[in-house]
Amino acid sequence: MRSQIERLFPQLVNSRYEITSPRETAYNCVAWAAGDDSRWWWPAEPPFAYWPPGVAREESLASFIEALSTMGYEKCDAGDREADYEKLAIFTASDGVPTHMARQLADGSWTSKLGSLEDIRHEDIHALAGTEYGEVAIFLHRRTRS
Repeated sequence: MRSQIERLFPQLVNSRYEITSPRETAYNCVAWAAGDDSRWWWPAEPPFAYWPPGVAREESLASFIEALSTMGYEKCDAGDREADYEKLAIFTASDGVPTHMARQLADGSWTSKLGSLEDIRHEDIHALAGTEYGEVAIFLHRRTRS
């Protein structure tokens, strides 16, 4: 397991991370970041994937931001932990197409669903940057629900 993950994401080798779930294909990183482990989120046509109603079904950063805004997320400046906020990071390839999303945990670390592979908890959001996911393009946040 770790060898395949580290082959895909070589920067994880020098970063602290742990596998937190077995492989699963029912949901993807977008769903996981949104707190949904029951379906695959992507702007594809139904029935292949879920996408919030009324949001353009296009593989663009704007569409992903709009989809997450339906859950109360807004753009923010950085991925640093902020008291009373939940954060997401959206990665894009060099052409601007979204490739991955991660969610920040209460302790400031991040959780990611790696495609159909495992979920991981990782300390450095940028440890997933590279050939597979590109770079972090934007951070979003929303007030923590009381």
